Amino acid sequence: MRGIYFDGKEAAYREDLPMPVPESGESLVRILMAAVCNTDKEILKGYRPDFQGIMGHEFVGVVESSPDPKLAGKRVVGELNASCGHCIYCRTGRPTHCSSRRVLGMHQKDGCFGEYMTIDTKLLHVVSDGLATKAAIYTEPLAAAFEIMTQVTLTPEKNVAILGDGRLSYCVAQAMNAVGKEVVVIGKHPEKLKLFEPFAQVSTNWEKEGYEIVVEATGSPSGIRQALEMVRKKGTIVLKSTYAGETTLPMSLIAVNEISIVGSRCGPFAPALEALASGKAVFPDITLFELAQYKEAFAYEGFKAGFLITKPLTRQNERKDDK
Repeated sequence: MRGIYFDGKEAAYREDLPMPVPESGESLVRILMAAVCNTDKEILKGYRPDFQGIMGHEFVGVVESSPDPKLAGKRVVGELNASCGHCIYCRTGRPTHCSSRRVLGMHQKDGCFGEYMTIDTKLLHVVSDGLATKAAIYTEPLAAAFEIMTQVTLTPEKNVAILGDGRLSYCVAQAMNAVGKEVVVIGKHPEKLKLFEPFAQVSTNWEKEGYEIVVEATGSPSGIRQALEMVRKKGTIVLKSTYAGETTLPMSLIAVNEISIVGSRCGPFAPALEALASGKAVFPDITLFELAQYKEAFAYEGFKAGFLITKPLTRQNERKDDK
């Protein structure tokens, strides 16, 4: 099988990877399209030093076999975290923080940068026939943006700033727009900010202590320091960035100003799929590469890079798979 394998130090394209075999409760998925996330790039920098395996966690695929017969032949997207169902986190409604979770393409579980992948069946979500594959590929990062709405209350009097003008910020702004929340996007690059103008206010300047909620989505260690200057006293910073390395914070300032910092990671797929299918969330087209071109895909500086991995096997799937 073809795929992109990470050996703990670097990635490599291989054609000798074994065909994955589903474990109990898992489905076998043929990957149609997979997308490169900034987290994948951070893995190459040491973000997940213990991981070895096939990379990738954003995908659209077709179910080849499953313990759920209703899923056979369906186009699907899937969540990242396979949980045990028994630990304190699983028993208290926090399965994405399961003590023994396996994470696609990051921790003890091969990901989607290959022709086939196995995944816990309960993590799969069916893609509606009307939703194009090239749009559905954005489900996972958009779901992560919708997680913010489960963590903070977006009341009308609370103004929101999104710090950063890249893909992560775009996902957050799209999710906020889908629920009717007006936001201002603060960035450094006017050419990138133009993408946000149809659905958000944009600015290259920011107001000190000007925002009740600041979503830090720069992907940079310096972002949290800037967010601390932007947020009002007793305000909230939502931290979406993940990166290799560490940073320092003025802890006394956080305590004295009673600032809440909320880490935010994976989120609900249902509202993301609904927003994409209804057109409430719209993304630029992904730029697709072959798996063997993984270096070019990882180095791509446009909006989003990914891999067109397999073609449809039947004419029935041809129309919806190749959209």
